[in-house]
Amino acid sequence: MKPVAVFGCIALALCLFVPLVGTAQQQETQQQRAQSQPGNNAPVWRDVRSGREEYTSIKGREAGVLVQTYGETWRQLRNAWITPIGGWLIALIAAVIGAFHWWKGAVKLHSSPTSRLIERFTALERYAHWVMGISFAILGVTGLVMFIGKYVLLPVIGYTLFSWLTQLSKHLHNFVGPLFALSLLVFIVMYAKDNLPRGYDFKWFASAGGMFGGTHVPSGRFNAGEKVWFWIGVVALSLVVSASGLILNFPNFDQVRAVMIESNVVHAVSACAVMALSLGHIYMGTIGVEGAYESMRYGYVDEAWAKEHHELWYNDVKSGKVAAKSGAAPQAQH
Repeated sequence: MKPVAVFGCIALALCLFVPLVGTAQQQETQQQRAQSQPGNNAPVWRDVRSGREEYTSIKGREAGVLVQTYGETWRQLRNAWITPIGGWLIALIAAVIGAFHWWKGAVKLHSSPTSRLIERFTALERYAHWVMGISFAILGVTGLVMFIGKYVLLPVIGYTLFSWLTQLSKHLHNFVGPLFALSLLVFIVMYAKDNLPRGYDFKWFASAGGMFGGTHVPSGRFNAGEKVWFWIGVVALSLVVSASGLILNFPNFDQVRAVMIESNVVHAVSACAVMALSLGHIYMGTIGVEGAYESMRYGYVDEAWAKEHHELWYNDVKSGKVAAKSGAAPQAQH
């Protein structure tokens, strides 16, 4: 036999024999550890958590990976940082708003109503606002149930009721999410023009909208505070929430677990931020400013309200630069 063939046979034998020896040694080591350290499954779990792709009859990306250690990192990050910080942030903002309302009360109209009404929002604008607003509220409540419910609700209502509530919240969250994302796009297109920054917005910021000093600060159809909420809360944060939520809602797009984990972190952080900011908008649009809720519900405001809160827009309407309908709307009168 030629030397090359001899060396080839030896190499083949080694390739077949060495793994068998290694496997036998590994099994012997495990047997010895089982006797000397009963209950020590660390080597087994190291293999499980190694992230190696093993065989499985279920086809799909990462289907052969039993446990991904990145998931444990996500769990610790979520439970130790995101959940407590996000929950306390929302609670703190709510407490600050409550204290402010107790101190200052609602912003009242200083002049008497004129009974002359101006259309502030069309029916289509109000419909777009309420579809997005109601879906946002449903997502916010159901999200909080799943996010901090086991810390806040579970000790109070017990496991059975909490499990039913959580399951209901999960289904509502999953089905309402796409509706919110669609209505969000319509809302942004519809309201973007009137929320573009203007030079007079800086004066509004300089005096905090006259909230503390009581000074009158003219503004356009939307004041600078509303514009900040629109561009940061509605456009930036809500788009991020929607995009990350759709990734989580449709895992059948075959994204890997790392993408799902990162999307969950982004979704939770941005959702907490937008919910905290929304509390200020909801407060000002309901009980914080007299007449604000009626304007979005009925579409009309009194001329005195328009002049006092949005004087520049009121002047444009009266001069004909901005088209607006006037007419009787008894249900909208103050």
